[in-house]
Amino acid sequence: MSLTAIILILISAIMHAGWNLLSKSKLPTAAFFLISSFTGALLLSPFLIININIVTNHFSLNIWMLLLSTGFFMSLYYVSLAGAYRSGELSIVYPLARSSPAIVVSIVTLFFSQGNQISILCIIGILFIVMGCFLIPVNKFSEIKIKNYLNLTCGLALLAAMGTAGYSIIDDEALRQLRNNTNISINNIQIAIIYACLQAWIAFIWLLFFVSFRRQGRLSFAKTFNEHLRYAMFAGVAIHITYLLVLISFEYAKNVSYVVGFRQLSIPLGVLCGIVLLKEPSHKLKLIGVGIVFIGLILVALG
Repeated sequence: MSLTAIILILISAIMHAGWNLLSKSKLPTAAFFLISSFTGALLLSPFLIININIVTNHFSLNIWMLLLSTGFFMSLYYVSLAGAYRSGELSIVYPLARSSPAIVVSIVTLFFSQGNQISILCIIGILFIVMGCFLIPVNKFSEIKIKNYLNLTCGLALLAAMGTAGYSIIDDEALRQLRNNTNISINNIQIAIIYACLQAWIAFIWLLFFVSFRRQGRLSFAKTFNEHLRYAMFAGVAIHITYLLVLISFEYAKNVSYVVGFRQLSIPLGVLCGIVLLKEPSHKLKLIGVGIVFIGLILVALG
């Protein structure tokens, strides 16, 4: 993985841990992320408007289907993450939601015959990341049993992870197709910005359906709008700048698995935010788990 990709993902990881801390400490609901998605979409829209001819002339039906799909997976991620944060700790939910996509993306990549792009070192690093993150929620080794992960918090965190894996794989494929389209005259960074804007709008539409068709969702939206609007908007700016950096980094990495793996640098940052800023309990296995994750990250970067 190139130095450029590492720097982009490093900045992204810091911002990612930050907006997760903000959403956990305020009102983690689908309505919160609805406002965040709308804010991010508006933020990127001027660039989309300037280049609207690129979208109308060169975005195929296949690209639009991929955008529709990635918007769904991103909204699934938001809804699941919000539910997990309402029921559990940041220092538990965050690493579970962030670690699982790495292994999911690697498996899918192998099935799509891109396995030759993934080094053994990278695979070992990803396994370290997953192993470390599953140590974080338990207090002692004897608690590492399947039944101790069968709860609402872990279930929603893993569902959020499925959302992350889904949109990461789809985005990599969509951007690959757009970059390979010789009829598109703008550079790859500009393509990524246009794509991120459309993705934000489509995720917003999916979330709008989820929030507006539920009475609890409408009440939650009113509460968020009245009491936490600025926080939701700030999170929206951070979310979309963060993921835009990730989309750009795809261009500088040999395989999406490298990006998804190294993005997990935000895991130790998120755990520390939960322990230090939110005063969540810490224990030896949680810290050991973070250490194992860090080793895995180094292996992914070296791969």
